Amino acid sequence: MRLQGKVALITGAGSGIGRESALLFAQEGAAVVVVDVNVAGGEETVAQVVAQGGRAIFVRADVSQDADCRAMVAAAETEFGGLHVLFNNAGIMHAADDDAVNTEESIWELTMNINLKGVFLGCKYGIPALRRSGGGSIINVASFVALLGAATPQLAYTASKGGVLSMTRELAIIHARENIRANAICPGPLRTELLMKVLNTEEKRKRRLVHIPMGRFGEAVEIARAALFLASDESSFVTGSTFTVDGGITAAYVTPE
Repeated sequence: MRLQGKVALITGAGSGIGRESALLFAQEGAAVVVVDVNVAGGEETVAQVVAQGGRAIFVRADVSQDADCRAMVAAAETEFGGLHVLFNNAGIMHAADDDAVNTEESIWELTMNINLKGVFLGCKYGIPALRRSGGGSIINVASFVALLGAATPQLAYTASKGGVLSMTRELAIIHARENIRANAICPGPLRTELLMKVLNTEEKRKRRLVHIPMGRFGEAVEIARAALFLASDESSFVTGSTFTVDGGITAAYVTPE
């Protein structure tokens, strides 16, 4: 199994990409720390992991809070004896996120606190744990809009994901000699609850699909499979990378230099 003997901590694991990753990682032998602010969702993910014969615990944590991030990492070490994979997946896309003129400061701050600060805090406490375990893999979820910008205004989200991408590159450089790898996944539009709440009409969904060469939304499990590669030793020479999993959307719009 590709993650046999490893301990993986996944934030935002109560649904979507996080849940699919927890299930997949457990199938591949990892002990999983399921982290979410949604208790019901997180406990359901743990129940699904256990039902398929895996090992998992749930830790309620708000990734924007220092104490919560410290506690989730401590739980991984206490319960499973270490940490080998830190998957900073938790994020929000607020319905009131708009352009610079119309986005309220509170929405900007909320988005940055979860999407960007949450990754920082995960790394702040996760990296020392990775060191204690002899190294490991950091996987951060950015977005295709970090590469393109969004046609539909969502300024705070786009800026936060651009920050995640830049932070990941620096993490990779700083920790490369410590056997700690850091990579960012840039998903394209997915059929997840997060995006479908924004694209809440058939007209909005069709307008987005026009821009995806594959002509469909991605599925959360497809991102989980990409994360599995980055979590495993199969990606042992991969760090500082931008792993774009987007149905071709950036290939269609990015002009080569």
